[in-house]
Amino acid sequence: MIRSLFISGLLLLVACNKKNTPAQTTAPVPGPAGSLRVINVSSSTALQSALQNAKPGDEIIMADGVYNGRFVIDAAVSGTAARPVVLRGSRNAVLNGGTISTGYVLHLQASYWTLKGFTVTNGLKGLMVDGVRKSVIDSLKVYNIGEEAIHLRKFSSSNIVQYCEISQVGLKTPDYGEGIYIGSAKSNWANYTNGQPDLCDSNRILNNRIGPGITAECIDVKECTTGGLIRGNYFDATGITGANSGDSWIDMKGNYYLVEENTGYNPGGSIFKDGFQVHVVYPGWGSYNEFKNNECSVNAAGFGFNIQLSGSNGTSTGNRVYSNNTVRGAQSGVANIPLTN
Repeated sequence: MIRSLFISGLLLLVACNKKNTPAQTTAPVPGPAGSLRVINVSSSTALQSALQNAKPGDEIIMADGVYNGRFVIDAAVSGTAARPVVLRGSRNAVLNGGTISTGYVLHLQASYWTLKGFTVTNGLKGLMVDGVRKSVIDSLKVYNIGEEAIHLRKFSSSNIVQYCEISQVGLKTPDYGEGIYIGSAKSNWANYTNGQPDLCDSNRILNNRIGPGITAECIDVKECTTGGLIRGNYFDATGITGANSGDSWIDMKGNYYLVEENTGYNPGGSIFKDGFQVHVVYPGWGSYNEFKNNECSVNAAGFGFNIQLSGSNGTSTGNRVYSNNTVRGAQSGVANIPLTN
């Protein structure tokens, strides 16, 4: 009897201690499939701490509000294929770099990350992506930027940029006011890639809305980038300046890109020239690109598709413009090369 009373009392004591023990804030919190922890942040300090200490499978959720500062996601906090790291918030979660004169609002250097939903504004550059693979940039709003909005650079390959809304860029330097920029110009390889071609390959640019207020090209594809897909985007040339030959929706200098099912609009004016351009700025590049089923309201003196055939850097070959493209208002015609059926 005494033994039974002792055991009952012991069980009651254990139960009471369990009930009154506070939750362990360091314990993993269940999240979406594949995640280990859910980390909620509501201040710039908390956000930077979460970014610096992220682990594969983390999901960092930003509360609505303004996060002032410039934020870095270092290569040391990369996710994995099985457990990517997620940073997300609504459009009312705003990363604010403070000035369009200097700095990157967000600098992604880690692979296997997903950036989703939030707003990036007030930086010289919006989102800079350096040395990154297999990451997803999804549904961001990027606006009020001094130069380019989203730049994939330093061998960043096999990434996806999708469903983003980009406007009002190039406010400080119209020459560099691209919406999305893939790779680096050969003149910058010494600075960014130890003089090697910046092989930013197999990136996919899908279903984005780029413009108005893009002062250069909506998308600039640099030499020595290969095998990308540009599909389902909407381009608005309103605000294009023509600076640094920025006079088309896309300037293609890479190889083996598929550009299809995009819609381009130009309100008119003398600055805009052609809908899509291909240029040879480095020997062997600007070739084997395909343009299919795009809808183009060019409203300008040039072509829907203007393919540079030769120049001081060599010749292009294998580019194809298909007859299923729709071109309106291009005074010079659909394309300067024969169409492919």
